[in-house]
Amino acid sequence: MATQRIGFAVPLEEFYGALLAERELAPRSRLIANHVAALLPEVAVLVYAVEDQGAPSWNPKAVNGDIAVEQDGGGAARIAFEAGTLGVLGERREAVVFAASELAREDYAHLDVRQTVASIAYVPMIANGELVGAIELVSFRKPITTERLAPVLGIADHAAVAMASAIAYERERNSNLESIARLAQLYDLEKVFNSKIELEELLPLVASKFQEVLNAQAVNLWMVEDDALLLVEQSGTDPSVEVGSVQKSGEGIAAAVSDSGEPVLIDDADDERLLERNAENSDSPIVSLIAAPLVAQGAQVGVAEVINKNDGIPFGEDDLFLLGNICEAAAGALHNASLLNAERKVEILETLVRVSQEITSTLNLDRVLQAVVNGPGAVIPYERAAIALEQRGRLQVKAISGVTQLNPGDADVARISDLLQWASISGHEIHITQQGEQVEAEREETRAKFEKYFSETGMRAFYAVALVDDQGRLGMLSFESSDAEFLSEAHVEMIKVLAGQVTVAIRNAELYKEVPFIGVLEPLLQKKRKFFAMEKRRQRAVLAAVAGAVAFLALFPFPMRVDGDAVVAPLHTAQIQPEVEGVVKKVYFREGDQVKQGSVIADLDDWEYRAALLAAQAKYGTAKAEAARALAGNDGSEAGMRRVEADFWAAELRRAQERVERTRLRSPISGVIATPRLENSVGKRLKYGDTLAEVINTATATIDVAIAEDEMSLVKPDVPGKVLLEGFPTRTFKGKVLLVSPRSQPELDRRVFLARVEVANDDRAIRAGMQGRGKIWAGWRPAGYVLFRRPAMWIYSKLWNWFGW
Repeated sequence: MATQRIGFAVPLEEFYGALLAERELAPRSRLIANHVAALLPEVAVLVYAVEDQGAPSWNPKAVNGDIAVEQDGGGAARIAFEAGTLGVLGERREAVVFAASELAREDYAHLDVRQTVASIAYVPMIANGELVGAIELVSFRKPITTERLAPVLGIADHAAVAMASAIAYERERNSNLESIARLAQLYDLEKVFNSKIELEELLPLVASKFQEVLNAQAVNLWMVEDDALLLVEQSGTDPSVEVGSVQKSGEGIAAAVSDSGEPVLIDDADDERLLERNAENSDSPIVSLIAAPLVAQGAQVGVAEVINKNDGIPFGEDDLFLLGNICEAAAGALHNASLLNAERKVEILETLVRVSQEITSTLNLDRVLQAVVNGPGAVIPYERAAIALEQRGRLQVKAISGVTQLNPGDADVARISDLLQWASISGHEIHITQQGEQVEAEREETRAKFEKYFSETGMRAFYAVALVDDQGRLGMLSFESSDAEFLSEAHVEMIKVLAGQVTVAIRNAELYKEVPFIGVLEPLLQKKRKFFAMEKRRQRAVLAAVAGAVAFLALFPFPMRVDGDAVVAPLHTAQIQPEVEGVVKKVYFREGDQVKQGSVIADLDDWEYRAALLAAQAKYGTAKAEAARALAGNDGSEAGMRRVEADFWAAELRRAQERVERTRLRSPISGVIATPRLENSVGKRLKYGDTLAEVINTATATIDVAIAEDEMSLVKPDVPGKVLLEGFPTRTFKGKVLLVSPRSQPELDRRVFLARVEVANDDRAIRAGMQGRGKIWAGWRPAGYVLFRRPAMWIYSKLWNWFGW
């Protein structure tokens, strides 16, 4: 916008005084433009400043007259130093006058003019040998002559000094403001960094802030790990390295910075270090890099590496200086977080040692299991831990943290038992978490399983590891929490070490239980010494008593029974599912009601199917009538067609009747309704395959009794069996053996066969999953065989191992 022209010339003393009164560049430029315009009426005046001598450009600062500078992006654009007529002035550095005949419009394309230009003149402003600005004069009526230009030349020297001092003043002021802003930024960064104490949260925050402040493509954070550097965090994109990379001394730029302790600036894309780094990264090469050590309290924490500026300009010394300051702010926070992490690792190791001492100091299996599930709670923030051991080919939960007495019938125990059984199939560690509503798992089946499990238990994380040694799988150890991030890397390492120690401790405890006569051999030797010290008469009496005892053991019959752990097998169940879609109209039974095979459990709304049935009946009747009418009219062809049509509708009628009948949901077996709140299903729409209810046949129960491999030959089908369940300690259940499994199953370090005993369950007392002990009838055998068979077999096996072939 043109400024109003002054109508008279201001005296030089007053003009110079006004210049000195102003300190900034823009007001001084306006004073110069107005004064020159007053000296040269009918001439438009523009004043330019050259503020950066290193990268000069023409910056318009003031205008007076009917003229303006072409604008770009809402403000006056900087004009290239070599552009057009201004470029000639920059090259000659002396006053220049251009007549209209010498000019093309492109020569002064930087000007926005609405009149015909008669002449353009330029007067440079030079101070201390440097071109600090220029005065541009544009005449529209008559050319500018040397005589008319003389007054402007007279004030140019003084104006140049004023412009130079204003540029210096603004540069110093801007530098101070930039320093203040940088100090404030560093203060804010230090506050942000020190607001985090967890290393896992601090590392990504530091990397992202470095990238933001330095406007970089990527930032790599290398942390000191033993005698090398480990890339622990990366913000942005740097294809040349990835998180987890390691650099040892002399292997890379970061390692070189770590070795020397000095920052590095690389601003040449042809630098050998960058060429080596870009050898396998041709798509997105590194063209500029700065790196600085992270040092806190005289100790090196790591190295920060910054890759490529986003604006494409190489990094400079200012960027390196800023990086050094940021590193100082971040190093202290990283050092504190590292110390906290180290302290936690020490605490974890102390807890691991304490738990290890506890489980290895005893051969009592129950004490070992309780120490395993409760001890790690001092450092691992889990809410429930459980351990399950292999028994008869199936995992059985043996201990749960905070629970002294397990109830096998408890829903939580059954739920964790099923989950550990599933986890044991995979053969490796399982770590499933839920963030928000999303369960993080690779397989859809796993996500569905844990969505249900987490919703039922309130947990949000599950970790399980197998207990395995060279003899095979022993069991599973699991930890759960409502916090999805409750496990750190150090916690996982502790659990894995603990699992190995637990496996050894459990093996030792079980082997101790299996060794017969462990406390008998020494007393026998004492008895032998006492016997030979007796008188002859007493020795003969003792021998006679022993002979009588041997005869009794060899001849007197005793009832032989084979016993073992017993588990109630799942009861026979049936799912009641619709074969057609529909809305439940009526339910006839509730949870716990007895039903017989074929009983109608519920009816679906069948008006659509009945309408289809009536329509089919009508079509069938019409087709039969028309066939009869055609026969009556001796039209055999028409009668045949109508008969085919009648057969078709007869088939449709049968299908419609079947659909109507399928709306009545019947029980396929006799038993008890096991679905809670079944009556609330009224109004619910069922699709094909949906389950309305579950019926359990409780009339009989099958109980699996584990028979040791060396006693399997004593058990036959159809022999009596008795079971004592832990849930009914005073009640004995009687039945008979249906069969003995043809294949053995692993149970800890031995193989067992399952004898399936069927018992009556009229009162529905027996429920799936109950445990106890079972005894199988094996006939009458000599007392010695019954009493001493097991130790005799053990002794025989040892002798055979020593002497047999």
